[in-house]
Amino acid sequence: MSVRVRRIYDPPEPDDGLRVLVDRLWPRGVSKEEARLDEWPKGLTPSTELRQWYHGGGSYEEFRRRYGTELEAPEAAELLDGLRKAVQNGPVTLLTGSKRPGESHADVLAELLRD
Repeated sequence: MSVRVRRIYDPPEPDDGLRVLVDRLWPRGVSKEEARLDEWPKGLTPSTELRQWYHGGGSYEEFRRRYGTELEAPEAAELLDGLRKAVQNGPVTLLTGSKRPGESHADVLAELLRD
């Protein structure tokens, strides 16, 4: 079971497995051909309000808590379950445009998928 987080700006690698964009907005400067995405589940992304709060100076720990609550909503929970099933079938790479992927929603998702 392999889940990793990478920046969408990094070139695809052969061992990426299923490539999933976990950002609500399409990243600037990346074409769909370059991205080589398999999935783009926008319903798994943080709400606009939460994203703006976090980028406005909110703490990462509080962001994690609030995002976890958002992931309990029916649509997000269903999408998360789908990714859990995908992880059982091979590697999954969560892609984000975040400059700090280790302190982003992608990292929260990766941890949930690894549990």
